[in-house]
Amino acid sequence: MYARVENDTKGRRQVFEACAEPCAIERGMRMIGGKWTGSILWHLKDGPVRFNDLSRMIGGASKKMITERLRQLEARGLVRREVMDTAPISVQYEITDFGRTAIGFLDALRAWTESLPQDTSAP
Repeated sequence: MYARVENDTKGRRQVFEACAEPCAIERGMRMIGGKWTGSILWHLKDGPVRFNDLSRMIGGASKKMITERLRQLEARGLVRREVMDTAPISVQYEITDFGRTAIGFLDALRAWTESLPQDTSAP
């Protein structure tokens, strides 16, 4: 169900038919809305990536933050973790088929962002 906003007789805004919690947008944002989450999925779209390579691809995020987001994505079934039998041991991550379903709208977000004027910035 979606919210409908109307003004009452005194000009106050009233909300009717509010979304059941959580609404579809809220559920989606809970899945991939965390900071760096979309970037991680985007960088895994072309194939498995070792952790250290992924952390280099995502400038500005600490390894601790990337680790936390990867654990969340793995728990949600969006990413698969594989420990490689190498010396030293390394870990690589791969997007799952379920995670790949997010790439379409992440690509649309990328295209939308690139279409914005250069002086448009987030607060």
